[in-house]
Amino acid sequence: MERITQRIKLIVALSIMIMLWSCSSVNFKKADQKYQQGEYFEAQKEYRKIYDKLKKKDQRSQRAVAAYQLGLCYVKLNQPSRASLSFTNALRMGYPDSILLLQMAETLQKEGKYKDARSFYERFLNFDPGNKRASIGLEGVNRVLANENGRDRVKIQRNTLLLSGRSDYSPFIDPNGGDILYFTSTSEKSEGDVKSSVTGMKNGDIWFSKKDEMGNWTRPQPVDGQLNSDQDEGIVTITPDGNRMYLTRASSSSSNDTRIEILQSRRVDAQWSTPEKLELDIDSVYDYGHPSASCDGKYLYFSSNIPGGYGGYDLWRINLKEDGNYLENLGPDINSSRNEMFPSAVNDSLIYFSSDGHPGFGGLDLFRARLDRNGKWSIENMGIPINSEADDFGITFENERKGFFSSNRKDAKGYDHIYSFELIEPTITVEGYIMDPEEYIIPDAYVRLVGDDGTIKKDKVRNDGSFSFRIEPGVSYAMLASAPDYLNARQEFTAEDDNADATYVVDFILSPINRPIVINNILYDFDRATLREESKASLDSLAVMMKEYPNITIMMISHTDRKGTDAYNDRLSERRAAAVAEYLINNHNLDKERITSKGEGKRVPFTMTPRMTRLYPQFDEGTVLSPEFIDGLTDENDRNDADQINRRTEFIITSTDFYLY
Repeated sequence: MERITQRIKLIVALSIMIMLWSCSSVNFKKADQKYQQGEYFEAQKEYRKIYDKLKKKDQRSQRAVAAYQLGLCYVKLNQPSRASLSFTNALRMGYPDSILLLQMAETLQKEGKYKDARSFYERFLNFDPGNKRASIGLEGVNRVLANENGRDRVKIQRNTLLLSGRSDYSPFIDPNGGDILYFTSTSEKSEGDVKSSVTGMKNGDIWFSKKDEMGNWTRPQPVDGQLNSDQDEGIVTITPDGNRMYLTRASSSSSNDTRIEILQSRRVDAQWSTPEKLELDIDSVYDYGHPSASCDGKYLYFSSNIPGGYGGYDLWRINLKEDGNYLENLGPDINSSRNEMFPSAVNDSLIYFSSDGHPGFGGLDLFRARLDRNGKWSIENMGIPINSEADDFGITFENERKGFFSSNRKDAKGYDHIYSFELIEPTITVEGYIMDPEEYIIPDAYVRLVGDDGTIKKDKVRNDGSFSFRIEPGVSYAMLASAPDYLNARQEFTAEDDNADATYVVDFILSPINRPIVINNILYDFDRATLREESKASLDSLAVMMKEYPNITIMMISHTDRKGTDAYNDRLSERRAAAVAEYLINNHNLDKERITSKGEGKRVPFTMTPRMTRLYPQFDEGTVLSPEFIDGLTDENDRNDADQINRRTEFIITSTDFYLY
């Protein structure tokens, strides 16, 4: 195996040497020198120029090297999104060294694209299983992915105000105003002197904490009235009308086993009445407890080990609006062969509960159950840090983002404690630039954003042409960019709902009206007006725009370089412009009245734009590539580049109301 690996590495090394040797014709020397000297910004410009020049099919391997080196520059410049794009191009073009997979993995990890990073780490380790660098990277990614559903997005804190020194558990926030928090406590201050033979602590009582005028929870105390006794009470729920409480009582005596049952109490004159047993058609040898009323008061959910379930304790419900208290098991999607307990019904299609029968982290874990339109429950473990290696149960919500639950995590004595939690909203933005095809900023541009959740936002671009919006996860958006004397542009995307910070980049290129736009890669053979095959892709893109905007008309304009007579260049440019127009009409079934053509010969030299200066940095923006300017250049390569820039085909939008009226 080792000899095979060595042979593979040798073959790869030879392949790269051949590729680099073949690249000598495009002069990698300057770019490589810049990179070796640590001048990464300058090096990336050189590699970019090389990459953009390598257009031919037989230059594919050379272009792969340029893309890879460009990616390395971006890594050094700490620009992971650009690096991953460059590495993707290198991969697509067949860069032969597997080290590219490792570079991709590390860059994607820096972008926070952990699932994609894991895939590339695993692919790389197939080539080099013992690579420590990749193994460490993969371990880090897997840890993030294993905890991606919560660890960095949930703030967990043990609530010291509700800490009694014994077990405190199963919090419940009264839905009527949300300003009373009930919970069960085995505090030494609880009613009676009876201690549990199981825990050695006092039996549980119902306690409560109330919010003060500042919205802060106050020090808890036992509930007034007759709810508490020398038996074990707790785990309460209150109906939405605020008039009825259901609670659990575990009764025991020296002659009988402990029995768990549900009691009900009514609010009378702001006091809770003496609780009475909720009569259900359940044999007294079975337990039923942990009640939770639905938000409309129709159902009461509870846990029981009565026959007819799927094993251990199951979740059941009864219809409080109907006579007879018919028992309904919530079914095998929720209930397992072990124990499902402590339900918390947000509504009839969203229930939280605890279980030790579904895959979890240990002990009881908290789960979320959603009912789909087909009547099937989907079960989701709430993940770390809500869940732990201990028992986690009894959750209640103060609002959609925060609440309380109970757990015995990190308690040597096994006591339950109440923890507060707060879900931290991810920061998700969409940002980008609006510019014209030559990369000029459009100062009067606007962006309009519309979400399928009803969101509507509109803003003007900043002075540098950029924009930014805060958006919501899981929402689909349509964006429209517009500016006076430009065609509108539209893009759509959906923000992922993965509870992670994210930035979406959406750039807009707006086509100007009544100003020429250069079409890239329109090539002809010498002294010919016949389009070369590689030119047709750009024209096909132009045809797509013509169909997207059926009311525009355009003029095709062709230019030549400074060589030859005016008459010769005029005839040649006219033939070339006509050939482009003919291609669009004949190959894309466009109305011939929408496309005209014109030859300008060599009379209109090109003026350098931001885009062309980026591609040809030897010419400053605003420079007019006139014959006099080109003749004054001392470098023959620069003169050839200037002539090539002047040999161009453009189109101009001449009207926007074709057949509109």
